[in-house]
Amino acid sequence: MSDDAPWHILGAGSLGGLWAARLARAGLPVRLVLRDAGRLAAYRAAGGLTLVEDGVATQLPIAAETVAEPAPIQRLLLACKAYDAEAAAVALAPRLAAGSDVLVLQNGLGSQDAVARRLPGSRRVLVSSTEGAFREGDFRVVFAGRGFTWLGDPDDPTPPGWLEQLQRAGIPYAWTPAILSRLWRKLALNCAINPASVLHDCRNGELADHPEEIAGLCVELGHLLEASGQPAAAEGLFDEVQAVIRATAGNYSSMHQDVAHGRRTEIAYLLGHACAQARRLEVPVPRLDALEARLRARLAARGLPLD
Repeated sequence: MSDDAPWHILGAGSLGGLWAARLARAGLPVRLVLRDAGRLAAYRAAGGLTLVEDGVATQLPIAAETVAEPAPIQRLLLACKAYDAEAAAVALAPRLAAGSDVLVLQNGLGSQDAVARRLPGSRRVLVSSTEGAFREGDFRVVFAGRGFTWLGDPDDPTPPGWLEQLQRAGIPYAWTPAILSRLWRKLALNCAINPASVLHDCRNGELADHPEEIAGLCVELGHLLEASGQPAAAEGLFDEVQAVIRATAGNYSSMHQDVAHGRRTEIAYLLGHACAQARRLEVPVPRLDALEARLRARLAARGLPLD
């Protein structure tokens, strides 16, 4: 595959929009993939994608198309919500060229394997990012916090040639053979913070008022990571959770924001995935199980999906 292939990006939300804006700003060919003609018309009416960085808004008239566009895709960044990833893969499968690369950028675990099953002819590159961004409005993304991005392929340690394009676009990154460890570590961080922030209805920093609860969750998550063959992801977990709570003290977690706005959460790919894995491996996690039950009850009371 040519390293000059366009970047097709499905998911013009927070991180997908952030990637699209930076790649396009660096002069690289980018095409947003939108779900239907209505979304494409709305995008064109908006005049393109707007990135707000350090308080400065820049509008970028990035090319866009619908999922139904027949042109082949050689490189795809799948940056939609975890619960939409498999359906997106099915919709785009006919367009993916043989030997194409599909970058899978979702919260949690589970969606990555579902995408791989649907796209057996493509190389799956897993992505884990600590960068902060949020959607301020339709096709308007705010770059909220600089972070780092890890990429890797569990089936092939050979780095792809297009990685240098990320450097040109100002996306800090590293290629790692331990990408699964990175994804499990992020899953554990999310499980220790996000559900508790919803149940206590608080900003991340206020979780510092519940140290025993957070410590207990970290102990169980550490046992689960070790049983899942990811001992490196368990090392120093509680210390990092505390550091994240301090660093994001004024923020509401993404799950808290979803619940507050009446949106579907990614529970099935975060806490739900962790608890299901614990049951498969017969690892006792009573605190995590109780947390999941309480969270599901809260979602049900709000009329939100439980999957």
